[in-house]
Amino acid sequence: MHIVIMGCGRVGSALAQTLEQQGHTVAVIDQDPTAFRRLGPGFGGRRVTGVGFDQDTLREAGIEEAGAFAAVSSGDNSNIISARVAREMFGVENVAARIYDPRRAEVYQRLGIPTVATVRWTADQMLRRLLPSGAEPLWRDPTGGVQLAEVHASPKWVGHKISKLQEETGVRVAFLTRLGEAILPTSQTVLQEGDLVHVMMRADDVDKVEAAFAGGPEEEGGH
Repeated sequence: MHIVIMGCGRVGSALAQTLEQQGHTVAVIDQDPTAFRRLGPGFGGRRVTGVGFDQDTLREAGIEEAGAFAAVSSGDNSNIISARVAREMFGVENVAARIYDPRRAEVYQRLGIPTVATVRWTADQMLRRLLPSGAEPLWRDPTGGVQLAEVHASPKWVGHKISKLQEETGVRVAFLTRLGEAILPTSQTVLQEGDLVHVMMRADDVDKVEAAFAGGPEEEGGH
């Protein structure tokens, strides 16, 4: 796939290098030609000096054959305008814009432009480390009825199978983070100390699920 990135800061340059390593062709747009130094001498993609919402600049970057566009400059307005031009003028299917202001991000999300709200995302990640239970969900379905969330499991669950955890709490375990790696568990997977448990559950069951995770498993033969 050909991918156009607007913004050659730390995020844009890292994104460009990763995508190129994965076999994609990449073009990076930035107003400051010295920013391209972040890409390093090994980068084989296009470097285009200009603003990401200028149609001629976008064409030079290959927007007409692009399958994806990422707007990750330091300006919210530039990012959202560029993302809308890529989506609406050139029909790019996969578009995302980085937004610093979380209130703006919600508005643009409703306009159909997927956004990454940098401040909100970082704050949520910190909250999940500081307050393992009661954190904001990672994902909600469009109806708001089902959500993916990281739930803090009591040490009492350590040594028990995922199947028992699911049966007693009524959730579906989507994945575990173990020693910094994400793993897809089977029903036979046993919970280990330090595992972070990510579950799918009904939004109106959150309190009940958190209580069940905090309480530990029922005694064998008990009710």
